[in-house]
Amino acid sequence: MELNVMGDVNQALAGFQERMAKVALFDPLFELQRKKQSDGQGQSIEMMELGLLTLLFFFEQKLIRNARAGVKDLASYLGQVTNGRYQLSEEDYEDLARSVIGVFRPTSGKKRAFAFYNWETLQEDEVYTSILRASAFDSKSNTQFYALDEDGLELVFATKEFYAEFQLSIHQLVLRKQLEKGEFQGALRQINEMRVDVETLQERMVKLSHEIKRSIVSEDTLGKYSSLLDDIYIRLQRENEEFEELRDFVKETKDRIYSDTLQDKQHHAYEYILRISAELEKVHGEHTMLLQRSMQLRTGALQAAKESLYYTGMNSFNFDQDLSSLIFGSPLPLEALRGVLSPFMGLEQRPSWSLLTVFSEQNIAGDSEEDSREEEFMEAAEEDPRNEFVKQRGKLFALLMEDLILALERLSSVRLSELVETYREREDRRRLLELRAFYDFWLILHQRSPVLAGSKGEEREQVNGMEEALQRLGGRSLRVREGQGIVRASGRFSIQEMNISWGDDAGAL
Repeated sequence: MELNVMGDVNQALAGFQERMAKVALFDPLFELQRKKQSDGQGQSIEMMELGLLTLLFFFEQKLIRNARAGVKDLASYLGQVTNGRYQLSEEDYEDLARSVIGVFRPTSGKKRAFAFYNWETLQEDEVYTSILRASAFDSKSNTQFYALDEDGLELVFATKEFYAEFQLSIHQLVLRKQLEKGEFQGALRQINEMRVDVETLQERMVKLSHEIKRSIVSEDTLGKYSSLLDDIYIRLQRENEEFEELRDFVKETKDRIYSDTLQDKQHHAYEYILRISAELEKVHGEHTMLLQRSMQLRTGALQAAKESLYYTGMNSFNFDQDLSSLIFGSPLPLEALRGVLSPFMGLEQRPSWSLLTVFSEQNIAGDSEEDSREEEFMEAAEEDPRNEFVKQRGKLFALLMEDLILALERLSSVRLSELVETYREREDRRRLLELRAFYDFWLILHQRSPVLAGSKGEEREQVNGMEEALQRLGGRSLRVREGQGIVRASGRFSIQEMNISWGDDAGAL
């Protein structure tokens, strides 16, 4: 009996160090709670809460991919969130920010140590946590920037309850971090947990399919399930995209390690990455089947539920009980009676004669004469290809070409951004920057560079209206090349920078 008890105890104590490592994540927050600080009026400052605000700040910076967040940014954030609760100056907030960062990341640069007694090994033990890490450093301003480390990210997740359907996304994020750090053994365990998540989602999807067939008894219920399936499909799509990125990342890591397989250490790493790649493909395949299952539920199951709901209503409808008794038994007022009867009454149809028939074509043929009506369809009249739109755009192109020639007569080469600035300064030209045709002009010039008067593509010129602009060139040619950067000429349009100059040779390519 004692052996069985010892066996149960040993099994319960398995992984005691990992569990204490989870507890150690919260140690910095409780250390902040023990700090006693007050503002200018002697009001106590809740340091533990400020520590959690700091974690949320750096988590938000991680979401927006900002790796340059420092003490001053954190101090400004804390000042905005507290919103006058404390009587502190900007320097005081910076001191608070440094104090909090100093707890999460000691000034020595070492990880935080958390000592405890390990009942699994029956000896003193320590675990090390790293909440914040240095992400960058600006030597000009002597500013250090910080970012959430892996333990800090885990601490943020531990402070919020996540639903089961979000666990897979969390595991994907943690897996990527483990792969980046080369913790391949932990990555294998993470993939196993992801497989369990996918299996759990598969079971939930089967239950949901049965619920849809069994529980949809009204339009409101149908709408709720339809919205739920849409949310599931969107979430699965995002997870599938993350799986694709993880697969590409694993492939890159595998190729990188393969080149270093001559080292004994890298042999083990390559074996791990091969197992990770195989296991990840299995989980990805199961998740893809789950995505297909959600698509089938969105289409087939919901459609079947709609038809079932319709036929159930038709079969269960009793005219005498549901309509006649309601009308004659109540009795209903006239306004309500119209609302009840309107779905069962057809649209009113009345034969009428329109006065416009007086102006229609009249058949004046006699009884003995044959009707000589034309049985063919009317054909649309041919329109002038140079319609009003092309004419107006041709005038605009000619105006732009004149401005460009004037600019090139002063300078040997001009940039598109310089011309745009000139147009912004002139009131009579500023409105052109809001027209799409303004940007079409430069795109056409770039496509035809070098540009000559009456050059190739005359048929196309009749469509886009460039022939009037090209006539301004005479015997000269224009050369248009791409430049560096994007020209944001207006709030609606932007275009690639271009360099325009006179061509050295009219026939040059």
